[in-house]
Amino acid sequence: MKAAVVTENGIGIDDIPEPEPKPNEVKIRVRACGMNRADAMVASGMAHGRAGGPGTVPGIEYVGEVVEIGSEVPNVKPGDRVMCSGTSGWGEYAVADWGRAVPMPANNMTWAQASTLPVALQTMHNALVTAGRFKSGEAVMIQGASTGVGLMGLQIAKAMGARLVVGSSTNPERRDRLTEFGADLVVDSRDEGWVGQVLEATGGDGVDVIVDQVSGYAANANLAATKILGRIVNVGRLGGFTGNFNFDLHAMRRIDYIGVTFRTRSVEEVRDIVQAMKDDLWGKVEAGDLALPVDREFEIYDVAEAVDYMKANRHFGKIVLNMA
Repeated sequence: MKAAVVTENGIGIDDIPEPEPKPNEVKIRVRACGMNRADAMVASGMAHGRAGGPGTVPGIEYVGEVVEIGSEVPNVKPGDRVMCSGTSGWGEYAVADWGRAVPMPANNMTWAQASTLPVALQTMHNALVTAGRFKSGEAVMIQGASTGVGLMGLQIAKAMGARLVVGSSTNPERRDRLTEFGADLVVDSRDEGWVGQVLEATGGDGVDVIVDQVSGYAANANLAATKILGRIVNVGRLGGFTGNFNFDLHAMRRIDYIGVTFRTRSVEEVRDIVQAMKDDLWGKVEAGDLALPVDREFEIYDVAEAVDYMKANRHFGKIVLNMA
């Protein structure tokens, strides 16, 4: 089969064997793949602890038709149209654990639109609701809200009853669009005055939950903008993998600082994450209330151009690779 494969000279197209499903897996004919920053890092040889290197097929979210199932797979059958998260999706065929293969809604959603959803829905529901213990009526901030995952976080917070949703972006054009996706207050995390804006909007208390995709330079400001007994969930490191951290402020505000990643989770844990997301959000997905904009679509043979486009950080919403 044709697949996008990491080489010593970057990402390229090669012929590789089709994957065969394990007893717990489904095999799908891939139609489209949502591109994520983690994929671009792997494709560029900057894996930061992720599996990578020459011979790797990137791709952590993909959609298509089921063509084969393993002997232990329940509730999925050949011919089903599914949205998957997993690994090695940038090929004509891919496999996924049955618990990570979600039926596509019967609402005329295109392959490209469907490919934008699995990672964003799973990541943000887990960060906000499970790790962040969000409850209706609380104030929420999404740091790095103009990413695809961030835009979904704004929508989930609003849909689940947040009284205030704050979104940040360092890009003024993107900040102007965050209110379209549920933000009540928009700030620039590089502006030293943003913490004051958040405190003013919350009566001096700070937000209950910050879902942080920035980290790095924003760590101490996050502490100052979170209320006493609030929660900060570390999802991403767009602002740096390391940084200064005010331990005294952390202790004084008695903040729960929670790290999350899919890289160290078991198959069973991820199945639980997907099921919890479906329990809370699937009606809204089927109704079209939770959706992401597709910024640009590329054919798989233009994968190197797609990776460069993502690394240039010019997009708003999702970049999609089309396989069919």
